[in-house]
Amino acid sequence: MAEQIFDTVDAVKRALEGCLYIASDEIATVVYLAEKLGKPVLAEGPAGVGKTELSKAWAAATNRPLVRMQCYEGLDESKALYEWEYAKQMLYTQLLRDKLADLLAGASSLSDAADRLANEEDVFFSERFLLQRPLLRAINSDTPTVLLVDEIDRADAEFEAFLLEVLSDFQVTVPELGTIVARHHPTVFLTSNNTRELSEALKRRCLYIYIDYPSTEEELQIVRLKVPDLQPKLARQAVEAVQALRNIDLRKNPSVSETLDWARALVTLNAQALDKATMENTLTVLLKYEADVARARRALRLEEEARRGRKDW
Repeated sequence: MAEQIFDTVDAVKRALEGCLYIASDEIATVVYLAEKLGKPVLAEGPAGVGKTELSKAWAAATNRPLVRMQCYEGLDESKALYEWEYAKQMLYTQLLRDKLADLLAGASSLSDAADRLANEEDVFFSERFLLQRPLLRAINSDTPTVLLVDEIDRADAEFEAFLLEVLSDFQVTVPELGTIVARHHPTVFLTSNNTRELSEALKRRCLYIYIDYPSTEEELQIVRLKVPDLQPKLARQAVEAVQALRNIDLRKNPSVSETLDWARALVTLNAQALDKATMENTLTVLLKYEADVARARRALRLEEEARRGRKDW
């Protein structure tokens, strides 16, 4: 399918919604400007609020392939850019050894024989033996791509500096092949969960956006879009319950993705209402630490007691 181009912020917002992503005006504006200015987008915020999904939705909206690089501690250039496929090279070496006599047959001098071997070395370090990792794959793509650098805060500061250089020039140098310049500059999304502070140099070169937990109405809109089988009244009850949980002092607040998991669980259980038993039996879909579950159950009991007290009064 042909690549899609969007000329207004509203068009970007509608396109993202068409790919099941509810974007605020701020998010749609940042994505629009990133396309027009050719700047990377740095999306920070809590885990599970839709930072990664934004890049996926934009790739789908623009009909571009998504190239994803998952960051982690110890990630280095070879894992991000390229590696030589040594197994193939060793196989080629064996084939060359078997054909050596044929290759050198008729050589008029030692110099001629050396030149013939040198030509084979050029093949040995050629693109046929180059294993492209995400960064090189995005730069070397024949068509425009969306490059997702996910959880950049998990990578080391040294890798962040290397990435900054690559994203500034959109070119890489492979010593054996030379400099490879991007045919098309990819649209770049970087995400961070704030596990460490990113450098000012990186932030300065990006369009920055902080994606926080959505409001009740925004989250309800997301649930209705993603889980249409959930009854509207129950959907509102579920979203309001999640919003209330985020106001408790939890070790890990339930994310939007966990809200959607919970909504799908309620549909699967054929729940008709968010009663006490349903809430308590499904809390672990939302909360992933025992202390958080215990704290939430205490809060539910206190709320139930307060409700009974109001009725008695």
